[in-house]
Amino acid sequence: SKGLFDDDHKLMGALGLSHDDIHGLDIALTFTIEEINVTELAEMNQELFDKVFGKDVVKTEEELKAKIKEEIEKQFQAQADQQIINDVNDYLVENTKFELPAEFLKKWIVVSGEKPLTPEQAAEEYEKSEKGLRFQLIQDKIFKDNNLQITFEELKEYTKGFVVAQMAQYGQLNPEEKQLDEIVQRVLTNEEEVKRLQDQLMGQKLLDFYKENVSFKVKEVNYEEFVKEVYK
Repeated sequence: SKGLFDDDHKLMGALGLSHDDIHGLDIALTFTIEEINVTELAEMNQELFDKVFGKDVVKTEEELKAKIKEEIEKQFQAQADQQIINDVNDYLVENTKFELPAEFLKKWIVVSGEKPLTPEQAAEEYEKSEKGLRFQLIQDKIFKDNNLQITFEELKEYTKGFVVAQMAQYGQLNPEEKQLDEIVQRVLTNEEEVKRLQDQLMGQKLLDFYKENVSFKVKEVNYEEFVKEVYK
């Protein structure tokens, strides 16, 4: 098995063995090669442009580079937006003072799970979850006081955008509206998916609210500094 892959972790996936078992493994293997795939560079032409971004969206190499730059900037903007949310959320939790019924919650944690916990374990769980609980109450208050609601139509449109983005990742550009509607309907029948999409949409509404109501200091950084700020 030695030398079969350039990375032992690939061999781990191929043989279905654990991380500990695969390192230094040297056994005889018998296998059949059924196909060989080779990745080749595509020609820089309109066919490539259309496959990547849709028909006639990009027509020259210069436009291609500009489009790629735009897509990369969108990714960085999404990361910057998440940093805004994290920083404002942390500030609100640290600076919004109110009492929680801590003793009651600890007693509730003792009996609320599948297995009863000791008072010590419940206290530890409470410490882990207190910040999240405080923020949940703050967020609910923000949504209620500012009439930030999520309608079914908003959720449906948000889901449609999510599906389009997912399909684009697999090269399925510009899907037919009927096909898109059918996929959206299926997604919206999955309770877990609906909860996840609702949380994402709530996060977007919260971000928009922050951008409209919080005063920010703009800080320009290069790529290395950006990575340090976002992934610290």
